[in-house]
Amino acid sequence: MGAGRWNPTHELLRLQDRLNRMFGPSLDDDDDQLVSGQWTPPCDILENADAIVLRAELPGVREEDIEIHVEGGMLTLRGEKRFEKEESEQSYHRIERAYGDFVRTFTLPRSIDPEAISAKYERGVLELTMPKRSETKPRQIRIEITE
Repeated sequence: MGAGRWNPTHELLRLQDRLNRMFGPSLDDDDDQLVSGQWTPPCDILENADAIVLRAELPGVREEDIEIHVEGGMLTLRGEKRFEKEESEQSYHRIERAYGDFVRTFTLPRSIDPEAISAKYERGVLELTMPKRSETKPRQIRIEITE
């Protein structure tokens, strides 16, 4: 190894290259490696007097690739966003959208009736409505006046 002048820019570029190889695929890798793996769909959870509603963003996921399970007080969303590789002479320079399997698990409160959960899927958003049990809903008690 020759005794050259130390170049901090060169050292930073070498470090960046090593980190890129260690933590993620590069453009030189096979396309299949670029799109495999897991991703986590973002979810919103809101509550009203009658139900808890969970909305999960699943853009590009087909309805038949989504599974919803309730077991032991846990709600699990599972599925796959498939990479639709176009058979053409085009090649990808960058793939930033997430593909592959996903799993989200949530603990259900005891106030939820698991038998009454319903789901709808529209424009890439899965919405689960989880009605509350009637005994857990707040109710007003009327005072009876006797004379």
